[in-house]
Amino acid sequence: MDGRDLVRWARVWGAGGAERGLRGVRAAWRRRRADALGLPPRGAERARVPGAVREAEPGPGGGVIRFARAELRVAVAPDGAVFLGWDGAGPLPSYALAGACPEPDPRAALEPDKDGGWRVVAERVTVAVSRFGGIEVRTPGGVTLRRELPPRWWEPVGGGPARWTQRAETAPDARVFGLGAWAEGPRLRAGRYRLWNAGRVPGPSGDGRPGPAMPVQLVVADAGTHLVFHDSSWDGTVVLSEGEEGAGSGHDRPATCEVRMEGGPLRCWVVVGSPARVLRVWASLTGGAALPPAWALGHQLAPGDRGDEREVRRLVAEYRTRGLPLDAVHLGAGHADRQRVFTVDRERFPKLPVLAGELRREGVRLVSFVEPAVRAEPGYAVFEGGGAEDVFVRGASGRRVEGLARPGAAVYPDFTHARVRAWWGAQYTERLAQGFAGFWHEGDEPVSFAAFGENTLPRSARHALEGRGGDHREAHNVYALCMARAAHESLRALAPGERPFVVSGSGWAGSQRHGGLWAGGAVAGWPGLRASLSLVLGLGLSGVPYAGADPGGGEGGSSPELSLRRLQLQAYLPLFRTRSGAGGEPWEWAAEVREHARAALLERRRLLPYFLTLAHLARRTGAPYVRPVWWGAPEDRGLRDCEDAFLLGDCLLVAPVLEPGRDRRTVRLPRGRWYDTATGRAYEGPGKVVVEAPLARIPVLARAGAVLPVRGADGGVELEVWAPGRGRTGGGFFVPEGGGGSDEPVVERYVARRHGGRVLVRGHGAEGEPPYPVRVRGLPGT
Repeated sequence: MDGRDLVRWARVWGAGGAERGLRGVRAAWRRRRADALGLPPRGAERARVPGAVREAEPGPGGGVIRFARAELRVAVAPDGAVFLGWDGAGPLPSYALAGACPEPDPRAALEPDKDGGWRVVAERVTVAVSRFGGIEVRTPGGVTLRRELPPRWWEPVGGGPARWTQRAETAPDARVFGLGAWAEGPRLRAGRYRLWNAGRVPGPSGDGRPGPAMPVQLVVADAGTHLVFHDSSWDGTVVLSEGEEGAGSGHDRPATCEVRMEGGPLRCWVVVGSPARVLRVWASLTGGAALPPAWALGHQLAPGDRGDEREVRRLVAEYRTRGLPLDAVHLGAGHADRQRVFTVDRERFPKLPVLAGELRREGVRLVSFVEPAVRAEPGYAVFEGGGAEDVFVRGASGRRVEGLARPGAAVYPDFTHARVRAWWGAQYTERLAQGFAGFWHEGDEPVSFAAFGENTLPRSARHALEGRGGDHREAHNVYALCMARAAHESLRALAPGERPFVVSGSGWAGSQRHGGLWAGGAVAGWPGLRASLSLVLGLGLSGVPYAGADPGGGEGGSSPELSLRRLQLQAYLPLFRTRSGAGGEPWEWAAEVREHARAALLERRRLLPYFLTLAHLARRTGAPYVRPVWWGAPEDRGLRDCEDAFLLGDCLLVAPVLEPGRDRRTVRLPRGRWYDTATGRAYEGPGKVVVEAPLARIPVLARAGAVLPVRGADGGVELEVWAPGRGRTGGGFFVPEGGGGSDEPVVERYVARRHGGRVLVRGHGAEGEPPYPVRVRGLPGT
């Protein structure tokens, strides 16, 4: 027990009473005892490095290079994705990849290189392997993007998983993004980043790092952009240090990255290209993002946990009466039966199906909270049924692992088994019958509360891992992904006419296939706004485009200004969920911000066709909705260091106000002309400009030539066109929504061209006018 454990124990004891504190102590000691008995001591270890090269065996897309004490497999796919696997590790099995791995590129071949090394030359990348196991990833022009030193292993003498370390060097000017969701980002500074999902801990302790961690790095430098993914779900850390360019005749100091894993195969994927191309290839490897239903891109509300059926009806009626958009209401942990999973408190919600039906007719869906912890209570149907099917995680001794969660003493399904996922997915039938349209997963790290130590299952707990077998050290990081997979696959079968809505509090690489991620709200006050933007940007650059975050209110609630600035930021994030909290509803806010809150909600509703288009494009291309401002110009160093603004698709630049008392702010613009959407004033980039940021709005700028599908005054779609410069063109996309089904609609592309004092808009390859009203902005007099 360290100092942090003592603080958490004191909080729990004071907030939950002596009984809860004692239960937490017992849970912690049970877990420690289980690990002491179930995990063999590592004892003495033997260090190993690859040694000198001995031979090479060419194969499809590359080949196998054998060293004195290791071997390396290199394979390049036709799209340029490079797979590197040590000691016989192949791309499969993998929780990150979607189905079969790509076929190797028949044009890429293994050939001798200088100094006794080998290389694979492909159309989009060159991989050079030195005679001692160092690896260089180069552009087609021969510029080195990443240099990996020979890896090192530490193997227990008595047998067991080996831990390993791999150190890499990148350009001195390189900037690192990704690694999941980090409040310290989106650009990750020098430091240590742990790859162990530890989401917010429920209950009075309130500690825990927000957001999931993923071993996915996006590295941007003058020489080019590349993505690297180390496919091991074991506990690990990434240690980053920034480089430094030598002045005058001085030497450059490269940036470094050291990945340390406690086990698992040493294998990774590397993709080279522009940011858009890198994310597209990454999506082709890990699967396209699940398409959220149209209503899930609107405003979602999480009311206070103490409310009941009448309170939900009152809130919805207030939103409708005041003309404020509302698309979904979340019933959270406080609305659930505190004794059981998949059950809403029937005393407070006696007619739940009737309530759900009435709200759906008004265009509002109900979303249900779900957690994996099942109360260990004899006679409880889910517990008894799961026991009969043998679905719960067992320890090394063969006994079921019992933890302490919100319902009390609980057991946990083993989602790494296909049979268990099918059993769990069938449980959602009851929720659908009650009228729920979506599901919110919490505690899916999985959380098992303890007074000290980690709030998770014993590391010795056994998991199926798709038949391979293993323990919680390997399964912990992918547990939430497997739970989301169980829900998503089941909902597709149970409600084939609807797109599933599943949002998780945790996840791993590939989670986008099964739904979105909510990065939590552990950072409070004004710093929480900047942290929320970092979390969503980090997830998007890690391959999860549909994401959101809650900035948190801070102690003592929020000031009117902070509440408004938080809402204005969230209204431009993909997953837009607000909560009642201490600040109340928008109509209860102070008079000076009440109408401004209304304007932010209405602007989100106006942009819904654009958000739907971004959702379809993210599914097809992997490009996130929320993008860093350097997305189209990664070579611009000034843009690479800009962390207080973001691009929403290709058309809009959003510059939220992240500090109190500001009515103006500086914005760094990418190249081209940008219009202030509120005033119509034009600015020229690249460079910095000062824009007005009154309390009524945050600065939003539109790219010249942009064609945005928006919601018109009559509720239909119209095209908002921002005039391109003289002699220039622009354009945009629109994907019409054909209902709630999962069919892929046709992507409509429009081109805007300035002709004298007019702007002409045509469908790409078409001669006629667009089938939607067109409103041109940015011309004098408009």
